[in-house]
Amino acid sequence: MKRGKKAEEAAAEGENDTASAPSKKAKAAKEPEAPILYDDPPDKMTSKDGRNANMKITSWNVDGLRAWVKKKGLDWVREEDPDILCLQETKCAEKALPAEITSMPEYPHKYWAASGDKEGYSGVAMLCKTEPIKVTYGIGKEEHDKEGRVITAEFPSFYLVTAYVPNASRGLVRLDYRKTWDVDFRAYLSELDMQKPLVLCGDLNVAHQEIDLKNPKGNKKNAGFTPEEREGFSQLLAAGFVDSFRELYPEQTNAYTFWTYMMNARSKNVGWRLDYFVLSSSLLPGLCDSKIRNKAMGSDHCPITLHIAV
Repeated sequence: MKRGKKAEEAAAEGENDTASAPSKKAKAAKEPEAPILYDDPPDKMTSKDGRNANMKITSWNVDGLRAWVKKKGLDWVREEDPDILCLQETKCAEKALPAEITSMPEYPHKYWAASGDKEGYSGVAMLCKTEPIKVTYGIGKEEHDKEGRVITAEFPSFYLVTAYVPNASRGLVRLDYRKTWDVDFRAYLSELDMQKPLVLCGDLNVAHQEIDLKNPKGNKKNAGFTPEEREGFSQLLAAGFVDSFRELYPEQTNAYTFWTYMMNARSKNVGWRLDYFVLSSSLLPGLCDSKIRNKAMGSDHCPITLHIAV
């Protein structure tokens, strides 16, 4: 997720401080509050119906693949060791991919999508230990697909879709486009879901509910928390899909996946939950755990991991 400076500050601080001068002075003398952090609990490896997890998927918005590789992102991936790794905001044409990732023997099946219009913009990737039956790019609409935002892989019992959803942008200049995207993307996912169940992962660029960001009050007119974007996500869930993290942890606060680089937001845990594993409702019996790996550094987002029995 990217914002302009003003919106970044609003995101970090929440809202404009309109207090009078005396109260500001009193506030300055107050001890700063200790940040409330989220501690990712131990992984649950058994589903509700008693099956053991047999698929581990990790998703990470890397905020520039080449920079992330230099920041040792691949070291963390090797420790996590998912069956499938999905990356968003790679900002890298295929010809410019670093050898450290293109040569990874752990993932012999690698798929890349990049923006056809702008160099160093958008982009997603999927790295698999097992070869998918079929891989497709985009959602079948040129206005969306030219930005390299979606890869879909078909496996025997499910589809996996990784997506970097468009940001409404500073000043909400792309909000109308985002609303169109939400409708078209939901139709694409629903069509897949009629064939076999799916897992959607990635940076969906929306904090769905007030619990999903630190400062909801001050962000209602900012990209990622407008009523229109939140409604778009609600409609996706209403179409037969489930937010896996909220399914397992409905009341969990302070669990975020994105922090602006400004205002020491990450150390204060002033963040947003923008990265998701969304499942077809028919996959719910096999859901084991949906993790937020907020200790992993290397981007302004942290990775998330899904354990599922499929």
